[in-house]
Amino acid sequence: MVIIIDLHFLDKPKSIAAFAVPDDAGYTLVECGPYSTHEALIEGLANADIRPEQVHTLLLSHIHFDHAGAAWWWAQQGTQVHVHPRGYKHMLDPTRLYNSARQIYGGRMEELWGKMEAISPDRLTAVEDRQELTIGGRRWTAHHTPGHASHHIAWQVDVSVFTGDVGGCRINAGPVVPPCPPPDIDAEAWYASIDRLRSLQAQRFYLTHYGEISDVDRHLTELAERLDEFVRWIEPYYRDGTSAETVEPLFKRFYSDGLVEAGVSPVDLESYLAANPPYMSVTGLLRYLRIRDERAAQHG
Repeated sequence: MVIIIDLHFLDKPKSIAAFAVPDDAGYTLVECGPYSTHEALIEGLANADIRPEQVHTLLLSHIHFDHAGAAWWWAQQGTQVHVHPRGYKHMLDPTRLYNSARQIYGGRMEELWGKMEAISPDRLTAVEDRQELTIGGRRWTAHHTPGHASHHIAWQVDVSVFTGDVGGCRINAGPVVPPCPPPDIDAEAWYASIDRLRSLQAQRFYLTHYGEISDVDRHLTELAERLDEFVRWIEPYYRDGTSAETVEPLFKRFYSDGLVEAGVSPVDLESYLAANPPYMSVTGLLRYLRIRDERAAQHG
């Protein structure tokens, strides 16, 4: 049984989830959200009769604030935190990560994410690709799945996979959309990770944005198609040298109109926009296309 906890990010329902998985030793938590939603997480756990001290393990899909921002608090309580090797140093010392985010979010840092503190090395474990962990009698497998982020892990237990962001965002059976923030977006790597996820033959995905889905193959097909659509939509603006500031409102309209045309309700649209802000994808995709061209030139 997986307990899904709505973190009510920015007071929006079903925009960010954390997951509690019971085992022989207590509970494993997958994702913890930002510290700004920490009270909602504690309340959600309490509603499921789970005390923080029962959470012995925290598995992070990647180190972005909406997934890992509150990890330090759990480490201070004695929870063991597991993360991708590329994210390990940023959890030990989040100063660079936090300062980079401040350049993007400015005065909204506290409202959006809250604080982020260092994690002691004895509470932090780097996990390699395909590494298996036996936790509380359950066997977990880490699948390194870059594309959204170079430091991304999809966590598998039995026939379920917790997909982080590499599995896309999908709210209340709406369309699947790929979150494409800078700096690590790599469409080619993402397509390969989609193939990797498909090869696991999972029966259920648990999406951080948001919840459980069972139509795994259709979901992955739609995700790949939508990622391709996003790249093709933005590429002409990249070729023309159009600024991100000019592209952002155009992409937001394209993104929002597509969701509305697919039948997404006004409430769910707000959750999509909170979980996957369109302006972040503009910056990420423009950067991806530039880096792709630079790589092609180097190998040309």
